[in-house]
Amino acid sequence: MSETEHNLEKQNLIGALLLSGSLVLVLWIVFGVESAFGLDFSHFGILPRKLTGLTGILTGPLVHGDWKHLLFNSGPLFVLLTGLIFFYRKVAFRAFSWIYLMTGLWVWVGARTSYHIGISGVIYGLAAFLLFSGVFRKDLRSLALSFVVVVLYGGMVSGIFPSIKTEVSWESHLFGALAGLAVAFALRKIGRVPRKKYSWEDEPEYDPRDETAPWNYHETYFEPRVHPEDQPSDATPEIRYTIPPPDRGEEV
Repeated sequence: MSETEHNLEKQNLIGALLLSGSLVLVLWIVFGVESAFGLDFSHFGILPRKLTGLTGILTGPLVHGDWKHLLFNSGPLFVLLTGLIFFYRKVAFRAFSWIYLMTGLWVWVGARTSYHIGISGVIYGLAAFLLFSGVFRKDLRSLALSFVVVVLYGGMVSGIFPSIKTEVSWESHLFGALAGLAVAFALRKIGRVPRKKYSWEDEPEYDPRDETAPWNYHETYFEPRVHPEDQPSDATPEIRYTIPPPDRGEEV
């Protein structure tokens, strides 16, 4: 990697960190305002199948129940969003927007009738996108990132199933993961790194009749041969001995 490319990668990483940090900061500002003035923003969440709950598709992910809820979401959001912006710059905005809106819409359509708040659904969408993008794109960099996501956040899988904790919106987790999977498939060909082709892939296929090929070197230069298909049908096969033959007049 040249110095110019290294500096460009560094700038892209700094930009990704700043954008991800800005979104996390917005979440903390919203929660700070709510706490400082004793307000309750839960009614800004997604209320399924109610027209008044449609606005929650945009506002619900920005609202959190308490500081623990926000703290648990801040770390994964920062890491996964940074990974999205840095590794998938060409599709980062579209991927995040689609995951954000699709998750909220599906929660509004299919979740329990209760206010759903928090950005955990989007986090599941980001994790699924990074994971399945490696599977669909099949380039080394994407696959390596998928492996990192599995190692760091593989335990999140349990969150997509119904929980005994009724306050947990497992529907947001499930629909977020499905949205990430769908978006990863839809954008799989955009910004894809071409697979490196090696010189040996252009070599001709094996031809046993090619007497100039390396695999026939011995026969070509030391023991000229006639291919069985080119040999006359009435020709007598030549007998070669690897040891001197015994005298026919003696017993062996």
